[in-house]
Amino acid sequence: MEESEKLKRVVEARMKLKSRFEEKIKQTPSVADNKPMGSGKPNRHGMPVIPVGQTETKKWPVLDLGVQPDISLKEWKLVVDGAVEHPFELNWEEFMALPQTEDVSDFHCVTTWSKLNVSWKGIRLLDLAALAMPKEAATHILCYGYDDYTTNVSLEEALKPDVLLVHTAQGQPLPKEHGGPVRMITPQLYAWKGSKWINRIEFLTRNRLGFWEERGYSNTAYPWRNDRYS
Repeated sequence: MEESEKLKRVVEARMKLKSRFEEKIKQTPSVADNKPMGSGKPNRHGMPVIPVGQTETKKWPVLDLGVQPDISLKEWKLVVDGAVEHPFELNWEEFMALPQTEDVSDFHCVTTWSKLNVSWKGIRLLDLAALAMPKEAATHILCYGYDDYTTNVSLEEALKPDVLLVHTAQGQPLPKEHGGPVRMITPQLYAWKGSKWINRIEFLTRNRLGFWEERGYSNTAYPWRNDRYS
């Protein structure tokens, strides 16, 4: 498929997905909760800038499963499959040829720290979903990392415009210790919902638990409801 044709398909499919999930997205707690728990002025989507139980940090602590895969750009690939009409695989050049998004958002770790106003650059998960086109029965995604990490996210959360697969943070290539070359970010959920070293996104027709969810963490992970554990 030529690049212009691919871009046209992405734009058209993006609009269809937005329409399909718009109402569900509007009802998610990180947007619609009228009694959010937290402090500070409203953030970009109307919630208190510091969620309940969180403390702002200027540092960016490193958390992982004890493994930090060393993935070269030549080796890296992303598979998008499962309950979709058009499964595909991207190498680094193909990934970087997709529409790029720059955004600033906050990063909330379940271990009680929050890093505010992080600048990112990457690909919207919405645009990857638009290329794949989830089947009508699809409800969730399961994300996989090169470190064998997995985590589940509902589609109404995953398709928000600030959910990105990022390759750049604060103007620099994403460091390996923070999930580089590519990780997912979920600014309206706790950060464990964004897989580091991401290499596969599987669309699901029913929810399936990921690594931490199987070990007692929340399925939904809403910071402004202190939704840390199941």
